[in-house]
Amino acid sequence: MSKSRSFSIYLLKEGFDASNALKDDHALDDAVAGEALPEGSTLFVLDNAPTPPWWKGYFGIQKDLRQALKGAVVFLPVDDRVFAITFGHVYHNLLDTSYEYDFGLRVTLNCLDPDKLKSTDILEPSGAKRQRTQMPTDSDLTYFDFDQDTTILKSLTGKVKDEHKNLFKHATGASNIRVSSDVTPDGLPELCEKLLTLYEDDAYKTTFPGLQNISPVRDPSVLATLDGLLLDAVINKSDSLSLSVPEILNYHDGLWATFSGAGGGLIYDDVFIGRYYDYLQLRGVSLNTIDIEALRKHCLNLTDEDGQPRGERHSVYKCLIFDTTLPESGETYHLCDGNWYLVDTDFVSQLSTFLDPFCTASSFPDFTHENEGEFNEAVAAAGAGLICLDKSSITPTGQKAVEPCDVYEVQGGKAVLHHVKISTLSAQLSHLFNQGTNSIHLLRDDKEARDKLKALVSDGAPANAQEAFTAPIDEDKFKVVFQIVTHKDADAKALNFPLFSRISLMRALKDLRRMGIEAEFAFIKDATPTSEGKKKKRKSKTDEADAGNDNDEAEAA
Repeated sequence: MSKSRSFSIYLLKEGFDASNALKDDHALDDAVAGEALPEGSTLFVLDNAPTPPWWKGYFGIQKDLRQALKGAVVFLPVDDRVFAITFGHVYHNLLDTSYEYDFGLRVTLNCLDPDKLKSTDILEPSGAKRQRTQMPTDSDLTYFDFDQDTTILKSLTGKVKDEHKNLFKHATGASNIRVSSDVTPDGLPELCEKLLTLYEDDAYKTTFPGLQNISPVRDPSVLATLDGLLLDAVINKSDSLSLSVPEILNYHDGLWATFSGAGGGLIYDDVFIGRYYDYLQLRGVSLNTIDIEALRKHCLNLTDEDGQPRGERHSVYKCLIFDTTLPESGETYHLCDGNWYLVDTDFVSQLSTFLDPFCTASSFPDFTHENEGEFNEAVAAAGAGLICLDKSSITPTGQKAVEPCDVYEVQGGKAVLHHVKISTLSAQLSHLFNQGTNSIHLLRDDKEARDKLKALVSDGAPANAQEAFTAPIDEDKFKVVFQIVTHKDADAKALNFPLFSRISLMRALKDLRRMGIEAEFAFIKDATPTSEGKKKKRKSKTDEADAGNDNDEAEAA
């Protein structure tokens, strides 16, 4: 019986082959021969020189210890398409734009037994949250807490259907498909031909219904229009843009990153869109000269603390998260991981239909303050029966702090928990909605949390009204109100939120409703002057280091 081996297979887009699918600065060697290569294929080999591991010098080890990265990619023509089969850590040498991003996932959806799934990778676009869920036994998709309305399925692992077991028994699909097979080199063309047939099949729509609310965009003319809107957003520093590492990370070694493509950049210990703007300014690149090709050329590089590459390198284009609407059609699109998604129009309409009835007029005054904290304190001080609980915690001893709310009041016999947030940025709103549901879950599940809330409320309530303020807590009568400070017109209701924030809000409201909690959202008028292109201030320890030690920071090519 032949030995089973692991293969990682990409399908190149039409027009790409061995001559143009690799990055210009790749370190692969095409002068290595292979006697058993399939006919018509092209081989590139990664043969890095051995280097000492970092811990050799760290511990002063005298023995000559060296390690090296080895790998290869084989470009294999099949019919009118070309496949890239990778071995070792070489996939990042492929251009992000050269391969079909949904190849592996679609093939996997078409060949897996829907009742024998083992692992999923999902993306929640509202906060760029990535999550991997694994099950110890064969399970269907419902066991993985996959919510088709709020998340994008990025990868799937499981056992294949009986009719495909002659190809492989297990498969994992994302942009590529990873399979274990005993196929010989001369059998690779036939394997890839069958994978191409599976990719072109739409049987998965029946096997996995409900995955069509968010679908890929393929039309080149639509993609060009969307890229134009994205470019405008980058140039104008739109608040609807964010930047995220497009993969699940191992944070054990810390997150350090730099940018490249326009010259060396400083090393940062965090990743967000402001860092990219800082990099462009550092390199003297005007935003007005940026185009889509520049976004594809510029890269976010993950490094260690000393600036040494960790191997992961992604184009800025692939790292951007953005949603927009085409003015002509009114259709809504989302950019994530370098790919555009069309969101079903009926689904978008259903969001507004569901959310708008929860929108109410805010009882809070206009926002004229420097920050949320000052506003919350001022609201509580000016309003009878309002208590500021901003920055307080109801978490049981030894656990991470959870705010009960920003402002507390009793209304109609219920404890009203007001959660306040400035801006309609997707990530900020995701945090707000999570805060609202998390505090209720904690209050429902933990007596110590309720006791802490009662103590906080008693301290802030008038001496002769403490019992009236705490009674709803004892009676488990709560109401949640999300208060969003914005310059936008409150009459637009849910349309004021980015697409995936609407989805997150819908999930939060459904969660609260299942618990029997009344909930609303409202818009507070931001009466502070608007500022064109204003950058949000974000502080980290790296900011301080950059200010005084620019010349000491390591640079990466």
